Amino acid sequence: MATSSYGRLIKEGLWSNNQALVALLGLCPLLAVTNTAVNGLGLGLATLVVLTLSNATISIIRNWVRPEVRLPVFVLIIASFVTAVELSMMAWFYELYRILGIFIPLIVTNCTIIGRAEAFASKNPLGRSLVDGLAMGLGFTLVLTALGAMREIIGLGTLFSQADLMFGEVAAGLYMSLGEDFKGMLLAILPPGAFIGLGFMIALKNLIDKQLSRARKAVAVATTHPAPAAGGTA
Repeated sequence: MATSSYGRLIKEGLWSNNQALVALLGLCPLLAVTNTAVNGLGLGLATLVVLTLSNATISIIRNWVRPEVRLPVFVLIIASFVTAVELSMMAWFYELYRILGIFIPLIVTNCTIIGRAEAFASKNPLGRSLVDGLAMGLGFTLVLTALGAMREIIGLGTLFSQADLMFGEVAAGLYMSLGEDFKGMLLAILPPGAFIGLGFMIALKNLIDKQLSRARKAVAVATTHPAPAAGGTA
């Protein structure tokens, strides 16, 4: 039962209730910093850490926080973790921190984090809240990275440029390029390109969901009404 419950939480976070593709939360950082894969990955991991730690903390103290002050307390907890993440990035990933700029402290206002705190962590035990935070954060990170990669390839003709900002010099081998002759599409790295790219990702997810739904219905029909055995009477 518990394993099945955790599996459902992971599935919801990564796919069926992905906060970026389904709930359409956190669109400000999603659309603003995803002009490269590394930028999207960096902000996504920072959001994942804050979401997981805030979910866990809020779950632990949920029985001691009065309903009248729960939202200010949640915001204070989230802001504390955002400050810790921001200072850590300034210390160890300063160049990436400079690129992401104001969007690191703005994690405090990310509706995904406060939404999971209010809707889930404040009502569930620590284990489930941790898994929910990890799954939701990972799903958000994957969308940021995928959108950033798509925009970077189309707009700049590169992939994982400046990966060394996160992983050091060993990540130089991750860099890929379509060649110096590739002109790129400026629209892809501009804000309208972010909207268009996200729209295509949402459309693709909806198409996959529709195909999976049809496949499940076909299996259900086949199970309920099996074909007659070969050689049976007419």
